[in-house]
Amino acid sequence: MKKTIRIVFMLMCFLSVIKMKAQNPIIKDIFTADPAPIVHKGTLYLYTGHDVATEQDTNYKMADWHVFSTTNMKDWKDHGALLSPSTFSWATGDAYAAQCIERDGKFYWFVSTFHKKDDRSGGGAAIGVAVSDSPIGPFKDAIGKALIINEMTTDMKYAWDDIDPTVFVDDDGQAYMFWGNGSCKWVKIKKNMTELDGEITTFKPKNYIEGPWVYKRKGLYYLVYASAGTKPEMIEYCTAKSITGPWTYQGIIQENVQNSFTTHPGIIDFKGKSYFFYHNGSLPTGGSYRRSICVDYMHYNKDGTIQKIIQTTEGIGKIK
Repeated sequence: MKKTIRIVFMLMCFLSVIKMKAQNPIIKDIFTADPAPIVHKGTLYLYTGHDVATEQDTNYKMADWHVFSTTNMKDWKDHGALLSPSTFSWATGDAYAAQCIERDGKFYWFVSTFHKKDDRSGGGAAIGVAVSDSPIGPFKDAIGKALIINEMTTDMKYAWDDIDPTVFVDDDGQAYMFWGNGSCKWVKIKKNMTELDGEITTFKPKNYIEGPWVYKRKGLYYLVYASAGTKPEMIEYCTAKSITGPWTYQGIIQENVQNSFTTHPGIIDFKGKSYFFYHNGSLPTGGSYRRSICVDYMHYNKDGTIQKIIQTTEGIGKIK
């Protein structure tokens, strides 16, 4: 009997140690998805979706967008739901993937949701932009209408292809937005970050499905995305010497995630290290419609190619 009690006690201690060491998922009190990190004045801000589907639901229910922040990659502050589709008078439906970017002292939050049927659009997925003087708001609709509506892109013959915007400002000051489900689209954005600056270009990288993330590192451009080469999704990527391509396929960097059909990349350098954010369904009662954001280290080879992401429950170390 004493031996049994001792074994149970040791097992409980062991599980307690594992729990203390397990950082991933990094947000545990609500279900979060579609991570989008930025760094501003020594703080990393993480913009996320918010899954509110029940365990019985068989489709996405995403109520709003949240913001979290950290200075050490271990302690996360929840700033709450700072934006929702109801912020936009033209919007309806769910809060799909989004990204916030800073320019000239203002913060532009590009979001994907759905458009009401009205004189401008027959409905379908749309992209809007909110603006604030602070990374934690308050945010308001920057232009009073959608930046992208379904009628602007016709290559995909369904209504939900205009989702998942990622925005990048190049060294010469020119801004670009990439987005799309089924095909990848890109367009130049004017300096005011609220108007298109030219025609929309559509292309399809190998195995591309959705969730693009565009950035530049040491003169090389990266297009990272969720792939449809297998199901569930993986993360694959291309590189280019120009933001407009041509893009060279480089391969898979993240395999399937735990207990979720989808995954979504968010990549950032912060205080000397590179980090890869993603979501899975690993929280208790989690799943494809109840996802949670994780973060692990990201490493590059000397030629700029990305090493395979090692998914862990431990996550990353605390920054002093």
